[in-house]
Amino acid sequence: MDNWIIVGLGNPGSQYEHTRHNVGFWMLDQFAEQAGLSFKTDNRFQGELVQQIMPQAKFWLLKPLTFMNRSGQSVAALANFYKIPPERIVVLHDELDLPTGTVRLKKSGGHGGHNGLRDIIAQLGGQKDFLRCRIGIGHPGNSRQVSDYVLSRPSPDDRQQIMHGIDAAIQALPDVFNNQLDKAMNWLHSL
Repeated sequence: MDNWIIVGLGNPGSQYEHTRHNVGFWMLDQFAEQAGLSFKTDNRFQGELVQQIMPQAKFWLLKPLTFMNRSGQSVAALANFYKIPPERIVVLHDELDLPTGTVRLKKSGGHGGHNGLRDIIAQLGGQKDFLRCRIGIGHPGNSRQVSDYVLSRPSPDDRQQIMHGIDAAIQALPDVFNNQLDKAMNWLHSL
């Protein structure tokens, strides 16, 4: 049985809890709630952590508490401790370049300007072969507004669309763990 890490990106603290930048945390919270799991803080890995065992895989759900720009410290600590290669790490993150609520899976690639991804790549020694679950939050339309936009709350309609996308992504995860990434991608990308 393969070990995996599913890491949701976000910022700790109540002031960030409901912001667009925290949709990775939202997805992990939704997944944990559906599975009846509870996160516990683990200082060794600088994050909140819970383990889940499914028929096809054993995996860790990780919410780094290092703030977005230093997410890689937490991810690398956990991956190194359990000897989990980048190919078995799934990173859930907000994506400005996708319409609100759209979810796409992507194997490998660069950071695309996302500071959380940038730090994960750096902390994994430049390795980029982890899977990204890109959760669309839309774009404010002006690059100068991006920082304020990602750190603001979505409208109720936008939040509902994001949560709908998150539910779909959770349904696709078992295919990912069954080495049926193409099947998961085709299904998600057809929604």
